[in-house]
Amino acid sequence: MTLKIREEAPTDAPSIKAVTIAAFLHTPHTSHTEQHIIDALRLAGALTVSLVAELDGIVVGHVALSPVVISDGSAGWYGLGPISVLPAHQHCGVGTTLMYAAIDALRLQEAQGCVLLGNPCYYERFGFQSYSGLTLAGVPPEYFQALFLGSERPNGCVTYHPAFEATS
Repeated sequence: MTLKIREEAPTDAPSIKAVTIAAFLHTPHTSHTEQHIIDALRLAGALTVSLVAELDGIVVGHVALSPVVISDGSAGWYGLGPISVLPAHQHCGVGTTLMYAAIDALRLQEAQGCVLLGNPCYYERFGFQSYSGLTLAGVPPEYFQALFLGSERPNGCVTYHPAFEATS
């Protein structure tokens, strides 16, 4: 079996939705709207990076990156998420491969950095760290993390794209 990471194709939308629903089905601390967020980002033209993990022609994972706004005006920052892997393929390196591919895609775009909301024990291996200069309202600071790809260190409150409010 060969894992292939590639850009999303228009025909991948139903598979991405199915993977996302399955990946978050039994996850606590979620509103289970991740698939709607991806659809809304796509519709708004705000999916800066949308990569799928394909195993023998079947989509088994997906990662989305979209622009974020930082209150100090810093440009070139993105939010990573949702990232999804079918439960049967979790703990097999699919998510790790998607993460590295997403970070590489941001580097190619000369992004200044990336933020995400997630488990610090998992994401620190990719270089993410909590940083007191960036905050996300209502989120414990240890779970909101940043990866610096440029030399600047912004300071401010981060706002995700309005698509993150999608519920259907």
